[in-house]
Amino acid sequence: MRRVIVDCAIYRNGRRTEGPADFSDALAEARATGDAFLWVGMYEPTEKEFEHVRTEFGLHPLAVEDALTAHQRPKLEVYDDSLFVVLKPVLYDDHTDIVTSGELMVFIGDSFVVTVRHGEGAALAAVRRRLEHEPNVLKHGPTAVLYAVSDAVVDHYIDVAAELQADLEELEAEVFAPNASDTKNTASRIYAFKRQVLEFRRATSPLLQPMNRLAFGNVPFVHEHAQPFFRDVADHLTKANEYVEGLDRLLSDALAAHLAQMGVRQNDDMRKISAWAAMAAVPTMVAGIYGMNFEHMPELGWGLGYPGVVLVMAGACLGLHRMFKRRGWL
Repeated sequence: MRRVIVDCAIYRNGRRTEGPADFSDALAEARATGDAFLWVGMYEPTEKEFEHVRTEFGLHPLAVEDALTAHQRPKLEVYDDSLFVVLKPVLYDDHTDIVTSGELMVFIGDSFVVTVRHGEGAALAAVRRRLEHEPNVLKHGPTAVLYAVSDAVVDHYIDVAAELQADLEELEAEVFAPNASDTKNTASRIYAFKRQVLEFRRATSPLLQPMNRLAFGNVPFVHEHAQPFFRDVADHLTKANEYVEGLDRLLSDALAAHLAQMGVRQNDDMRKISAWAAMAAVPTMVAGIYGMNFEHMPELGWGLGYPGVVLVMAGACLGLHRMFKRRGWL
């Protein structure tokens, strides 16, 4: 259990206190005093490792199954003895341009908080340290932990959205560059970017409903005076969702513009090919006519016939070249 339990502490009046090493005894102590709560942080526990936690805290089997299985949508579930919240923190790697999402499950009870983390994008050490330096917030109990965790996750959404926006501006500059090349690679980059935005949206969009329930509804195990704080989180989440929707629309527009540019370039290429083919057709036709084996053909007996025909072919080609050039085909 030491491997999966990242941290375990009792908080009384907003301050961390020393308690029993065994979390079962620590939970009993927190419940006995009435003014304290226990916060247990876990990282990717197995079913066997989590069984003792489930028994001691009385967690619902369905919530436990979701916490162990992971790959859940953000949601909020209310059970008889606890509140279960699923969050999906995200990370964005600037070097690979890949968005990765972790999972963070939070169990809230009368005097306990259990957090279960999956993946590398949901570290809570910084959140715990910040709360421990803000006893006025932490003294509100498990609700304060849920608010701080949600606020940290949603604020990071906005940071990731800003990084995606910066990369999108670079991609747009590449798409609309006057001398853009390697169009195949550009299209693949746009599609890859859209997949990252989709991964981001899977984390942000489903979370709006749970945050609105916490902000505007009467949710068990959540302090009623905490609603304004959750409304602030919901506002930030709405802003993040607007960022995501804007990114998706801009990517679709960039892809459409890129495809339109490819069509224009292909039309230009076809016009150039057609113009050169037309200029090549005139001497080919004349040479083909004079290549036929007939005795009675115009100018066969004229000494200047050959230079005259060559001059006509050159003049026709020059005239066609000037006409195509004037029309912008060449």
